[in-house]
Formats: sequence, structure tokens, C-alpha cells
Amino acid sequence: MTLKTLKIRRPDDWHLHLRDGSMLQAVLPETTRHFARAIVMPNLVPPVVTQDDVVKYRERILAATPEGVDFQPLMTLYLTDKTDPQDVATVYQQSLAGAVKLYPAGATTNSDSGVTNIEKVYGVLEMMAEIGMPLCVHGEVTDPAVDIFDREARFIESVLMPLRDRLPNLKVVMEHITTKNGVEYVESGDPSTLAATITTHHLVIDRNHILVGGIKPHYYCLPVAKRRSHREALLAAAVSGNPQFFLGTDSAPHADEAKESACGCAGIFTATNTMPILAQVFEQEEKLDLLEDYTSRFGAEFYSRPLNKGTLTLIKREE
Repeated sequence: MTLKTLKIRRPDDWHLHLRDGSMLQAVLPETTRHFARAIVMPNLVPPVVTQDDVVKYRERILAATPEGVDFQPLMTLYLTDKTDPQDVATVYQQSLAGAVKLYPAGATTNSDSGVTNIEKVYGVLEMMAEIGMPLCVHGEVTDPAVDIFDREARFIESVLMPLRDRLPNLKVVMEHITTKNGVEYVESGDPSTLAATITTHHLVIDRNHILVGGIKPHYYCLPVAKRRSHREALLAAAVSGNPQFFLGTDSAPHADEAKESACGCAGIFTATNTMPILAQVFEQEEKLDLLEDYTSRFGAEFYSRPLNKGTLTLIKREE
């Protein structure tokens, strides 16, 4: 029996991992079923670092898109210590890529080619600030002396604050924030130049879900889920109606054997169930009227993209 029907503007995913090859072909339909657009992460092996890489990866994504589906992949460039500022400007001005992704080297899956020191890429970042190209940030330090649960807070203090002081016009998206520190930092910033994505899974799990009663490898992701108090801060931000916070699933598929192993991979695959989960979360918070803004409006407005014209209907049933 149908209990409730909700029709919203078709949503976007502002942080998505599609991988490549057979994995891309398997997981892409799970995103295109619900989402009109997605910012696609460039951390392949080898990573997407050049104009040619972007063009060829986009072609592979379009080839894997189910027939008759209207879906637009929004491509990104992988920032390295050797990235050329003019190459970045050319890719952006030709509308081949809409953002650059900063991975601190070694921070997460396939990030070994990432930035070793922020000072080495200031030439690129200055160019991006000049042309209005957004920077998507994996906000964690990789210093082994810093506890894994403190790496986001330390990144804000030691990297992001100096960066934004130096380049206040640079548009920055703090991807997959996981802490109250991240929420408060975004709230303190200029809404035209600072925003954050929040994942589906960080709204519903904390570190107890990973560790209590045995290790749950399918709940392991990076940045790792934090204390319940941090999850509550993320939830409050997501349902607040503040346009600085919007959906980026960080849906990240791995084969079972890569998750269920002695050294399991980080990543949670949520593309299939994100919209039902979010509907439940927003309904529990009595903010279901704000779901469309969070999934379908705020991200598009920050990235200066038109709102989608299509709709998505969510149906609540007893089972």
C-alpha cells in the first residue's frame, strides 16, 4: 500500500566514483537511474591528469551510459605537483572539465599521485581563482603523526585556512566533510566561494557502526566515520537549508574481495539506495520539504549550472 509520494526535481551527485572498464559498466546505471549529472572523480590508475585523459574517460562513460538515458558526466582533473596552470585553464575554458580535484598524496584510494605539498601547486590554484574554476578538496592531512580521526580538523587549520587567506576568490568545495569542525568552518565562510558536500553514509553511520560487535568492512571509508556528535552536526547541516551544504555521495565501488580482506579498501557504494535513504533521513528530521534543495538545487547553484528540468518520484511503502 502506498503511504506517501514525493516528486522532486531530478537530483545531481556532486561527488562520484565510477572507476573504469567492467566496473564502470556495472555501476554507472545505478547512478543514471536517479541522477541527471554527477561530478566524476579522476583517481583512476593512471589518474586523469591531462586534456586527453579527460576526453577519453568521458567517452568511455558515455559509451557505458544506458541507451535512452539523459545523463551528463561532469569531468574533473587530478591535481599533481607537476600540473601545468595553462593546461588547466585550457581544459576549463573549453568546457572539458569543470573542476580540479586535490588529493593529498596517500590520503585515500588511488591518491599516490596527489599533491605532496600545497606550496607546489599555488601556480595552478592562482590560475583557477582568476578564471573561476572550482577546487574540490579531499580535506585530510597525511602526516602519520596525526590520528586518523583528527586529520580533517588538522587539514582545515594547516592547509585550508592559509590557502583561502591567500586566495580568497578561489571557489572551494570541501568534499565529504565528516566533522563538526568542517561544518563550522564552512558556515563561517563566504557562501559564494566555500561549500561542502556531505555523503549519504556519513549521515547514517558513525564509528560505532564500523567497530562495535565486530569490524564491518563495508562501512569503512575515507574519511573514516567519526563520533556520533560529528554525525549529528553533519545531519543538522544537511537539513538546515543552508545552500553551502549539498549532496555528494562519494559512492565508491569495490569488488567484495577488495573489501573483505586483511587490508580492505576504503569506500562505500551507495548509488543504488541514496535517494530512498535520504528521503528517510529528511523525513525523520521533519525536513522532507528541504530534500529537493539539498539534492537538486544547492549544488547546481554553487557550480553555476542550470537546474534540471526532469523530476524524480519517491514512493514510500510499508515494505
